[in-house]
Amino acid sequence: MTQLTDSLARVIEELAKLPGIGRKSAERLAYHLLRVHKSEALALADAIRNVRENVRYCEVCYNLSEGPRCAICQDATRDTTLLCVVEQPRDLMSLEQAGVYRGVYHVLLGRIAPLENIGPEQLTMEALVERVRQNGFREVVMATNPTVEGDGTALYVSHLLAEFPVEITRLARGVTAGSILEYTNKEVLADALSGRQKF
Repeated sequence: MTQLTDSLARVIEELAKLPGIGRKSAERLAYHLLRVHKSEALALADAIRNVRENVRYCEVCYNLSEGPRCAICQDATRDTTLLCVVEQPRDLMSLEQAGVYRGVYHVLLGRIAPLENIGPEQLTMEALVERVRQNGFREVVMATNPTVEGDGTALYVSHLLAEFPVEITRLARGVTAGSILEYTNKEVLADALSGRQKF
């Protein structure tokens, strides 16, 4: 049996750590990197380095950003009285692609998941409560994923915000229970946002 070089074995090992990439896929990707022009392979390496060095969380909403504030928080045309709470930046991107919502966001950076030892203190709950206290939102849309953990997180947030004079709504159930926003098509997301209801 042919032995892999140390460098190739390391690339395969690192690629296999990526979600959805098994050992065989990692091997195919590694051999692809050896076949393409050197500049193409190094461009991928540079892109990975740049994203790790330059991307951070927005100081306001915790979306991904390359500066202190993300593009949405800097957009003066957004409705700053309407706040949408999501679990992850990728959920925010899915909602943006639906093209219906024009308010601002708050990213929790996860959901309450007791079985995984993830509690509210590990999320951006305190920052969310402070934003609602200071900014006078008229509505907070709970757009957590329609899963047991997502629903539990939404319920927890609604209790935290109960003391404030803000309407709390939830995405309409056009989004199938158990699905993930990232993989939901934009038409379903648009319907869910348009038909949102009181929590």
